[in-house]
Amino acid sequence: QVQLVESGGGWVQPGGSLRLSCAASGGIFSIRAMGWYRQAPGKQRELVANIISGGNTNYADSVKGRFTISRDSAKNTVNLQMNSLKPDDTAVYYCNMMVLITTGHLGVWGQGTLVTVSS
Repeated sequence: QVQLVESGGGWVQPGGSLRLSCAASGGIFSIRAMGWYRQAPGKQRELVANIISGGNTNYADSVKGRFTISRDSAKNTVNLQMNSLKPDDTAVYYCNMMVLITTGHLGVWGQGTLVTVSS
């Protein structure tokens, strides 16, 4: 069974930094795409950043220049370095991966990690 385990959330003051990590395990042959989404209270879940198998990255306009997504393919891990954090970045952050298993491709979500930006 494929599982995603996230870490790195917490509280930080505006202007601070946090690094989120997400590790996948459980019968994965390959990973087609990795990404981070977030959901703030009362809002819909939105894409923050993703990286596809070829290495191309995409970012939400609101985080461009402040967040960086990276991966460690050997460890099936995706990271999100978040700098210059703002109160508007407060949300639950979810890791998402499109993985290839024996039965085909599968979209998997992590449990979510809370990021709070406040003074």
